[in-house]
Formats: sequence, structure tokens, C-alpha cells
Amino acid sequence: MSELRYLEKLLDGAEVEWRALGDIAEYSTTRIDADKLDATSFTGVDNLVADKGGRIDASYLPNTTRLTGYKQGDILLGNIRPYLKKVWLATNSGGCSGDVLAVCIAEDYRKRICSEYLYYLLSSNSFFSYNMQHAKGAKMPRGSKSAILDFQVPIPCPSNPEKSLAIQSEIVRILDKFTALTAELTAELTAELNMRKKQYNYYRDQLLSFDEDEVEWKMLGDLGENLDSKRKPITSGLREAGSIPYYGASGIVDYVKDYIFDGDFLLISEDGANLLARNTPIAFSISGKSWVNNHAHVIKFDSYAERRYVEYYLNSIDLSPYISGAAQPKLNKKNLESIRIPNPSPEDKERIVSILDKFDALTNSINEGLPREIELRQKQYEHYRDLLFSFPKPEAASN
Repeated sequence: MSELRYLEKLLDGAEVEWRALGDIAEYSTTRIDADKLDATSFTGVDNLVADKGGRIDASYLPNTTRLTGYKQGDILLGNIRPYLKKVWLATNSGGCSGDVLAVCIAEDYRKRICSEYLYYLLSSNSFFSYNMQHAKGAKMPRGSKSAILDFQVPIPCPSNPEKSLAIQSEIVRILDKFTALTAELTAELTAELNMRKKQYNYYRDQLLSFDEDEVEWKMLGDLGENLDSKRKPITSGLREAGSIPYYGASGIVDYVKDYIFDGDFLLISEDGANLLARNTPIAFSISGKSWVNNHAHVIKFDSYAERRYVEYYLNSIDLSPYISGAAQPKLNKKNLESIRIPNPSPEDKERIVSILDKFDALTNSINEGLPREIELRQKQYEHYRDLLFSFPKPEAASN
């Protein structure tokens, strides 16, 4: 039985009343002294994890004297960049920063609304979509506190609070079960993914390791054509929005209307800090129309296998010997082109790339492999959750 039909059976013809969030809940007006808080009880926006990931302990404490207090069962919403979907059902009491909204059920509704039910509703994609529609600010959008209170909340069987709570509790029970199952499956897939990544790194290192006299070695500048002279930055105030990716040292920075390059290229980070930290791939391939700023080198190769081979090799080695500059370390063009690359035969390069492409798809691709499977599990959960909140809605009640 689908969750939509299950919802109909659960309601059994009962009325559904839609009320504004502000009618049944309010923002906390409680105040708490900052010196009474610790890492487990202070919640800033940085302590709320994106994509409904809950909360982590604070790494710093506030420097203000008094903060908004919250209690167990309140719902905390990150109010900066609502698209990050930061939400947490408080499991303890504490205090939060001004960038976090503490939503608490109003006194008259505490015996009529289940806090877990309201939490799941405020975790739905429909709520975050609504919140972003009313958010203010371009670079750092903030949710509208007044608009959030206008969000419409379905209350099943409002004339019978006992039955209403029973229906809400059953929905919560189902979603708790889905949540636990999704978390378990995600943990299993993540463990498998981590194992595959280790396996991938092992085979990559084996395939790309050569003795000095085993193959010919060439400078990177001899293998590809450097197109750095064509790249240029666009200041944020002058960027005209569009659909063409605008690349920097770590990947896509923005989308713009115009382009510099059109084709297949290898971008290599110029940022020394990024190269040393290795938080993102040092080299990455791009295709199609693109704009590249002066934080990434642009190299063109004669073939797919050549480009991908160099990409894999650069991402497997330590580039710190090629980084210069103390205050602003960089991989400059001269040092980039002096990187020594093992140069096996074209046939061996194609074989190596073919093997590593398969591993890469399994471990890193968001379109296939394990990352895709993890994403699909989450989408499946969100689909069923949204179905369980598909209450009949009159024309007057619209978010």
C-alpha cells in the first residue's frame, strides 16, 4: 500500500485543518546567560549540520552576555542560507545565537501538536522551498521570520485532540522507521564506498608507479599546451548570471553568460594552500563552454587518454616541491610545466585510464556508482516523507 493510500486510511475521512505556523507555534522569547552554556548546550548556525544533519557540539562559545534560550522539543532552524537545510529537534535545553531560530509549540497547542510531527514537517523540502522563496538577500540570504510563521501546517482531526495526536504519532513512527532504515543503509553504503576508495587509491598508485628507467619521463609542459594567457577573472559585481560554468582553483565558482573556452581541458589548481591541503582534486577535467579565472591553469591535450592520464597522475603525487612563495604560495606556470611525468606508450595510457575510469565512476561519480546509490536512498526517504504529509489542502491554504 502506498503511503498516500495509507494516509487516507489513517485519516478515515477525518477533517484536516490548515493553520499558519504562527497560530500554533512561536519563536522562543526565553533569555539565558551565555556563561551558563557549554559546547553541548550552545547552538550557533555553524553547529547545525546541513541537509538535516542535526547538531554537533560547539567549538567556540559566544561572546555576548545573553542569548535566546531553547528547551528540549523545540525546533532550531538555521536562518542563514535556508537552502542549506539546517534543522534540529532539540534533545536538551540551551541557548542559540541570533542566526538560529528556536521554534516552540504555543502553550494552547502543546497537547494538540506533537513536536516530532512538527519537526518532520519543518524538515520537508516543501518548507525549505517556501523558506527560500521568501528569503531576503542575494549573497547571504536569510529566512523571513514573519513569512516562516505564515507557513501552513496541516492538523488532522482538529476537533478531537486525542485522535489528532494518535494520527500524528503514527506518521512520526513511520518516518522514524524510515529515518533509521535510511541511516543504516547509508552507513553500509558509505562504509563500502570508503573501502572502494582505498582500493581505488591502491590500484591507482600501482598503475602510476614507474621506475626511472622503466619508461620515458617528460615535463608536463611538453605533454600539453598551456592556455593560461586566455583565462581572466570576472569581479563578482560584474558577473552576468547565465548557465556557463565559471571555474576557479577548486571547481565551479559561479555560472555566467559568456565563455572563454569551448572544448575539453584539464584545469590544475594554482592555489598553493589548496594544493597542500588536498581538500579537493588538484587537477580536474572540464568539457564544453567554460570561463576560467586566473586561479586555475588551463592545459589542452591531444587526446582523452592523455588528458585523463595526466589528471590521475597529478592527483596521486605530492606537488609541494613545485610550490613557491611564502605569504601566498602558488604553483606558478614555470613550476607547473617542469613537473616530471612518466610517459608510457599511448596503448598503456589508454589501458591505465580505462581501469581508473571504472574505479573513479564507482567511488566518485554523482551520476553512477555508490555516491549515486546513497543519493537515491535519501531521495527515496524524502519521497515517502512528502507523501505522508500530502494532506488534502483547500485553495485558501497554500505555501
